[in-house]
Amino acid sequence: MSIKWEKKDGTNEGKLTFEIAPEKIKEGLNSAFNRVKKSLNVPGFRKGKVPRQIFNKMYGEEALYQEALNDLLPEAYSNAVKEADINPVDQPQIDVESMESDAAWVLTAKVTVEPEVELGQYKDLEVTKHPTRVLKADIENELNRLQQQEAELVLKEDEPAEQGDTVVIDFEGKIDGETFDGGKGENHSLELGSGQFIPGFEDQLVGHKAGEEVAVTVTFPEDYQAKDLAGKEAVFDTKIHEVKTKELPELDDEFAKDVSEFDTLEELKAKIKDRLKDQKVAEAKAAIQEEALDIAVENATIGEIPAVMIEDDVHRQMDNFLAGMQNQGISADMYYQLTGTSADDLHKQFEEGAEKRVKTNLVLEAIVKAEKIEPSEDEINAEIKSLAEQYQMDEAAVRSALSDDMLKHDIAVRKVVDEIADSAKQTRDAKKDEE
Repeated sequence: MSIKWEKKDGTNEGKLTFEIAPEKIKEGLNSAFNRVKKSLNVPGFRKGKVPRQIFNKMYGEEALYQEALNDLLPEAYSNAVKEADINPVDQPQIDVESMESDAAWVLTAKVTVEPEVELGQYKDLEVTKHPTRVLKADIENELNRLQQQEAELVLKEDEPAEQGDTVVIDFEGKIDGETFDGGKGENHSLELGSGQFIPGFEDQLVGHKAGEEVAVTVTFPEDYQAKDLAGKEAVFDTKIHEVKTKELPELDDEFAKDVSEFDTLEELKAKIKDRLKDQKVAEAKAAIQEEALDIAVENATIGEIPAVMIEDDVHRQMDNFLAGMQNQGISADMYYQLTGTSADDLHKQFEEGAEKRVKTNLVLEAIVKAEKIEPSEDEINAEIKSLAEQYQMDEAAVRSALSDDMLKHDIAVRKVVDEIADSAKQTRDAKKDEE
């Protein structure tokens, strides 16, 4: 097939000229005729039995051209794109140049393609140091967290509430003397300092005892999810029923037995140290990957990003997010109702960072091409097995859902990300960078 790609200077648009060969046209016409004749009523012939010669005489073979073109165009365009080595990012605008009998059909497509990427340095990049040493304070903080989880709430007799205490309260809020939806509660347990309520509410209960009534005055934040309350001042009539304080268990061997499978506190500390080490290593790796990728993108020269690529990314992020909500039993409509937002709000949320995500993907794909990374069959099989285990699916079902090209793409991109991060040098001092 003869193809010609002409890109307009300074743009991401161009014209792709391509042909459909006569032998392919013949196949398409035969297929179109076999479909069309089933619905034809021609005197002297049973339905669906009209000979081709009679059809051509009555209607002309040109009557089949559009039907045949609809069949042939997808494959012809796809092959032309591959031969031209371009990456369209939107649906093409197809025009027919010529459709002559016994000759190749000539078509043109107005195509928007990915911007060109000129790679800069992406290996041996200098990134921030990420120490993975576990400090004694890290272990103590984790023990304190476990200690807080095991704490018991004990009633305070005639003593004022302090930060960290839990109060059991009734409350009723009013704005300009009028109650509002969601502003009332009874026997609600509230930990002071937890930030569970509107800023300022919990602080005003500190210093008060059980049995006291407190008028708590707060102002709803300007970005409050219930827009009819945002920015308004409210007064909550609050009755304190109980004040409870946390009683922490002793950090000893008995504590270790209660919270773990270990018999001694020292064994528990060793396990905590190992877990924190693994966590710090994973966090460091993720941070190095992100920083190194950002630098690799900054070092690259990328053409103007077509608007359709930004929009596609935003919609992809929205679909993934809402699919995650659906897996938790929350529909899109329910999510918007619960959060007081809309599809437009979610769209705006994912617009932030969309250009960066698109640029990162373009650079990664350019590196895959430059490095000529081609995943092996064994790597593809391992990826299928991993996905099957992750989503609890049969391996055959995973293979049927994902093409080899999709699997190869994901594997290759992941290998590039690892290579960029693994070659990075931790030479930047975090404190100096902040200064």
